[in-house]
Order: sequence, then C-alpha cells, then structure tokens
Amino acid sequence: MSTSSINQAGTDTENLSAPCCAPSATQNALNPEEAELLASRFKALSDPSRLRILSIVASNMNAETCVCDLPEPLGLKQPTVSHHLKILVDAGLLHREKRGVWAYYSIVPRTLESLQSTLVFTP
Repeated sequence: MSTSSINQAGTDTENLSAPCCAPSATQNALNPEEAELLASRFKALSDPSRLRILSIVASNMNAETCVCDLPEPLGLKQPTVSHHLKILVDAGLLHREKRGVWAYYSIVPRTLESLQSTLVFTP
C-alpha cells in the first residue's frame, strides 16, 4: 500500500520530499552578454521593413546596396529608411560605408549564420 496521500491543494505529499529534477546541463546555454546581443539583433529584425531591407541588401548581386535604392521598393520616405538602416547597423547586422553623399550598406559577414545557429536545436 502506498504511503502517498493527496492534500487539500491536490498535491501528492509523497513527492514533496523527493528531490527536484536534476539541473540541466548549461554548457551550451547563452551567457548574459550573448543573450543581450542576440536579443538586440532579433529586436532589430522584428520590423517587417527592416526584414525587407536586410533581404534587399542580402540579395543584391554587388553584395551592397546604396541607400538611394531602398525607398522606392520599400514604399517608404528617405528619413524612415535611414531610421531603419541605423537600427540594423547599431544591431551589428549591416555595415555602412559612406562614399561622397551616399551611404552603401552590406551584410556583416557571418552575422546571419550566427543568428541561424542560435535557432537550431542540437541535443
């Protein structure tokens, strides 16, 4: 006969004294700095216009896009595009190079692969 009983809260009193689950391995867990960096990058990508900008820049044959080429396909005004570009640069997703009066944007190498690898579960 089991010595287990259910208290008024519906809790199995036998299991209350049992040790908790074993701690999970944290060797692959993000440290606080990595989590902060990834959160800022994912936050930057949480806007549809910024995702489209990243897609346009990434798909450009020249591996870079002039700021002047973005407002029309996005259907946005230049100041709004510049705002989105600044967020992507600050998040470390795009690199900005000034040439004369224009700025050219390119994907920061290995950044997208880094984001992708955090989404892949490896047991």
